[in-house]
Amino acid sequence: MSNQSNPKDFVTPDMSDIDEARIDALMRGAVDLHVHSGPSVMPRQLDHLAALEEASAAGMRAIVFKDHYYPSSVAAEMFNERFPDMVAEALGSVVLNNAVGGFNPYAVEPALRMGAKIVWMPTISAANHIRAGHRKNLLPTKVPMLKQAGLSPVNALGEVVDSVKQVLDLVAQHDATLSAGHLHISEIWPLFEEARRRGVTRLLVNHPTFTIEASYADMRELAEAGVFLEHSACMFIENRMRSIGADVLAELIEAGTIGQTFFGSDLGQINAPRPVEGMRMTIRLLLAMGYSDEEVRAMVSGNAARLVGLGHEAPALARSA
Repeated sequence: MSNQSNPKDFVTPDMSDIDEARIDALMRGAVDLHVHSGPSVMPRQLDHLAALEEASAAGMRAIVFKDHYYPSSVAAEMFNERFPDMVAEALGSVVLNNAVGGFNPYAVEPALRMGAKIVWMPTISAANHIRAGHRKNLLPTKVPMLKQAGLSPVNALGEVVDSVKQVLDLVAQHDATLSAGHLHISEIWPLFEEARRRGVTRLLVNHPTFTIEASYADMRELAEAGVFLEHSACMFIENRMRSIGADVLAELIEAGTIGQTFFGSDLGQINAPRPVEGMRMTIRLLLAMGYSDEEVRAMVSGNAARLVGLGHEAPALARSA
């Protein structure tokens, strides 16, 4: 299913009367679980420290460093210890691409022991991602690198493979969050079923409209099962990566419910808004679409905090858009 709008037909609400002070207030305590800062083999416009400093200046609660090629727990722990006065907390993660050995419990365990909050299934190495990008490199590196070997968490029978089960056990043991990465929705269903059997309680599907191919019915079922749906701000706000209009965004939020939906910036790329500005633009857009301050706060702070166990939970909102 494609939920993308024709770029020439984007529906954009009037945002001219949105008070900046209102946005400032909603940025305080915001949580961005999808920051692509550097250093990285991919083009990045800011490093981890700059991302953390900017988030702190905005009064944000936390940000997650996400890199497709290396675990970020080391950087997160170092910055939290070196800069204890930062308002925002740095959170680490690990993405199970070829660079860490794929479904490699020996990479996952140290990342979790160093405080990683999210274990992402493969992204650039996902067989689904590779198929989706067969005509275009969706996430290019600064220079050409080795081709990715396609990974899937399930075998030809649709059964979760043993190495993934080991990873799931570690995620459950550390009460971490499992993200579906760039898997196809058909792979996510058996993966999440196995994850629940093994005690994983924090489940996340990122950008269900990009590579995942989740339908509205899928999103409704995921939300009803307690799975969180994160939408990438870069896909909705004014920038070169925008691909979806406000009318479709409203439908996505309705399908996933306000109580299980949140936004990550998915920013840090060059020639794009910086992560904090992307979050501000998202808040402005949501307010202009008619969501209340309480609803917006849930979708930019409370739900994400609840997912990763940060403790300043906002009440779940069951009302659809």
